[in-house]
Amino acid sequence: MAPRGLELNPFRGLRYDPDRVGSLAAVTSPPYDVVVRPDGLHHLQSADPHNIVRLILPEAATPEARNAQAAETLRRWRSEGVLTADPEPGLYVYEQRDGDGMVQRGIIGLLRVSDPDEHLVLPHEDVMAHIVADRADLMRATSANLEPLLLTYRGEGSATATSELIERAAERRPLLATTTEDGFHHRLWSVTDPAGLTAVREELAGQQALIADGHHRWATYRRLRAEHPSPGPWDHGLVLLVDTARYPLRVRAIHRLLHRLPVADAVAALDGHFRVRRLDVPLSGAMDALAGAASAGNAFLLAGDGAFHLVDRPDPELTARTVPVDRPVAWRTLDATVLHATLLDHVWRIPDSPAHIAYIHDTAATVEKAERDGGTAVLMHPVHEDVVRDLAREGVTMPRKSTSFGPKPASGLVLRALDL
Repeated sequence: MAPRGLELNPFRGLRYDPDRVGSLAAVTSPPYDVVVRPDGLHHLQSADPHNIVRLILPEAATPEARNAQAAETLRRWRSEGVLTADPEPGLYVYEQRDGDGMVQRGIIGLLRVSDPDEHLVLPHEDVMAHIVADRADLMRATSANLEPLLLTYRGEGSATATSELIERAAERRPLLATTTEDGFHHRLWSVTDPAGLTAVREELAGQQALIADGHHRWATYRRLRAEHPSPGPWDHGLVLLVDTARYPLRVRAIHRLLHRLPVADAVAALDGHFRVRRLDVPLSGAMDALAGAASAGNAFLLAGDGAFHLVDRPDPELTARTVPVDRPVAWRTLDATVLHATLLDHVWRIPDSPAHIAYIHDTAATVEKAERDGGTAVLMHPVHEDVVRDLAREGVTMPRKSTSFGPKPASGLVLRALDL
């Protein structure tokens, strides 16, 4: 039997009825792990009573109550017509556009959940077991994929059947168009033409995908597929596939907030291990300094006391002693590797648990929360996409939350209910 490749299937999308909500923008959200709780969660909840965060991040006293609440909310919204199913299965062309001229287009569909040994969907980060368990409980309760994860592949640029289908769809009137408060314009089209669906299916069968965003959701898909009989709806999961040869993604860093470590203590512990320089400059200037230092080696910015502290030039003997040697050089020299293996584990002795470390995508929000809470913000410089892909192909995972690919798909534009 010939080896199986990526299998992307059409589905009947579940979408908000624009006549039943204040606006499509008001019911969308960033992916669940980007929402900075509780500030961002409450802001989104107040934007519209039907905002998608009430499904992806329900609030109740216990995990069981949260998941039951999400399931009941989804059931009620469907019965009330707030969410309605499209009449026929299709793939969905999705476009994101910002004010700087950046355009990203991809295809949303149901991807067959493959096994790791098939090497079809490549992770580049480890996952946290408690988050996978949390997402699995929510998906079981709702019997739904509430938001697509983001996968990338390397096509041949513009001369492919998939890219031609995407461009043709983008010339038509969209199913929906909205602009979210971050300034991004979103448009969605449905593709139901059998010939087009077949062309995409055949082309993707020869591709390998990299998980750009959604490692925990992919691990959740794999867990739920193993729990349920096959063939069945749990054999597939909702994804957005983007050809980065045609539409390169942006790669940004994910920052750390150390809850229980004041900046003064963090800096004092670095004495003799790293060079530390205080920067009395705005955030933009500090990030420029970080970029310059990162071009020459490992570098970080510490914040939370009203200033920035540029940390670089680690003691080679220290890193040689603390960084594992059973991985490629490209992995051993990653900033995230040195941060976790050397700084967190050895110098600061901070366990990687939610009680001690928060992972935040927004740079300014990380600094503000550190200043407000008396903790330390560790600001990171992004990794280049080629490094991520090369390590993933070698089967080497990066330290978790090492990168943030984007733009990420907005949650709430199209959902997948397993009973459709």
